[in-house]
Amino acid sequence: MIAPIASVLDRAGNSLGDFLPQLAGAFVLVVVGLLVARLVGRLVRRGLLAVGLDEFATRWRITDTLVQARLQPSLAGIIGAAVRITLSVIAAFAALTLLGLQLLSQSLNEAVLFLPNLLAALTLLLAGVVLAGLARDRVDRFTYQMDFAVPLGQLAQISTLAIFALMAAAQIGVSADILFTVIAILLAAAAGTFALAFGLGGREVARALNAGRFVRGAFQVGQTISVGQIRGTIVAIEPEATVIGTADGLVRVPNNLLLESMVTIHDTAGPPDQPA
Repeated sequence: MIAPIASVLDRAGNSLGDFLPQLAGAFVLVVVGLLVARLVGRLVRRGLLAVGLDEFATRWRITDTLVQARLQPSLAGIIGAAVRITLSVIAAFAALTLLGLQLLSQSLNEAVLFLPNLLAALTLLLAGVVLAGLARDRVDRFTYQMDFAVPLGQLAQISTLAIFALMAAAQIGVSADILFTVIAILLAAAAGTFALAFGLGGREVARALNAGRFVRGAFQVGQTISVGQIRGTIVAIEPEATVIGTADGLVRVPNNLLLESMVTIHDTAGPPDQPA
């Protein structure tokens, strides 16, 4: 009875003796890997800061976009953190492989091979967030200059982010059928947005916006005018309407009415007379 128990204990001791060096080696590998990953991440961050990546991000308003996306405001810091996390994961996988866990070896190999695709997908998502913010800013400026009331900036941001998200999904092996379905949904949403913008009442809004350009050339803020039964001082000329201050309060008159109605200008703003 004692002999079988002793044999089992002896085999367990031998197995434990063989496993302990592997466990110690895996522990050392994890610790060294984490330290190296942290050091390399810091070096990458400092190198990117030295070449002026954060100044470039601030100049092109990429930092503002990162803040809006609730990310770290430093682009160099984000890239450094990505490098550190990637190296840490590789070190952890290597340590598990060193333990000789046969059941996990195939899964670990597949995970290691999948890391580049995952890193590429995350890079595409980050680039999409940055470029989507820049696209919205540029389109918003353009629509403001053109007196266009449709929120094309938001549509440009969503479309740009969606494109990069689909590219990232393709990197991690998402089915093409699913991607085509998402693209169809996005196109339908964009068509619906334009239909709502230019559909019911869109022509009246367009008339007021187009008239705004001519109203700015014909009238000035501070002039006293009469249009119909309304008399007052022009307070502001907005893209679609002109705000007139009257004795009863502020009145917003559509710009197209100022062009289509008879308007009396009671005073004119011009340069003062030069002394003789």
